[in-house]
Amino acid sequence: MAKTKEQKKEILQKLNEKIKKAKSVVFTEFNSLGVKDNEELRIKLKQENSEYYVAKKTLLNIAFKEEKIKELDIEKFNGRVATIFGYEDEVAPAKIIDEFKKTHKEQINFIGGVLENNFLSAKKIQELAKLPSKQELYAKIVGSLNAPISGFVNVLAGNMRNLVYVLKAIEEKKS
Repeated sequence: MAKTKEQKKEILQKLNEKIKKAKSVVFTEFNSLGVKDNEELRIKLKQENSEYYVAKKTLLNIAFKEEKIKELDIEKFNGRVATIFGYEDEVAPAKIIDEFKKTHKEQINFIGGVLENNFLSAKKIQELAKLPSKQELYAKIVGSLNAPISGFVNVLAGNMRNLVYVLKAIEEKKS
């Protein structure tokens, strides 16, 4: 059933809000993705504060043109297009879709994406999916910050340990 102008305006308004709120956007082509698989993907994305959204390509195109994103023409994408908005972690949507693709090879593919108001090709999104998440990067930073302190503690403990060995050697020599 065709949508009225009012419904289309409402969809455009929602899309504009989502685009402004999103830190990253990933476009996927989804073919023969069943309802169960679709819901599974939506749940995984929601857990990472991302959203899976399907709208007509013309409406998506209008919404993204209003945001002045260069080199983006959604009308040229083949097949049905799903848009994944990442609201917290820029890499999370690409990582989740990449993981999902492993079990649903022919059903979902990257088309492209938007990061910092620039269009990224499918290849760039694939590369983005290989980057560590924010949590992994935070863990690495904490480990790096903690390493010198741990080393210092080990050096101090080593001095104490050596003192004990020397005292023990002196005790054995005297007895």
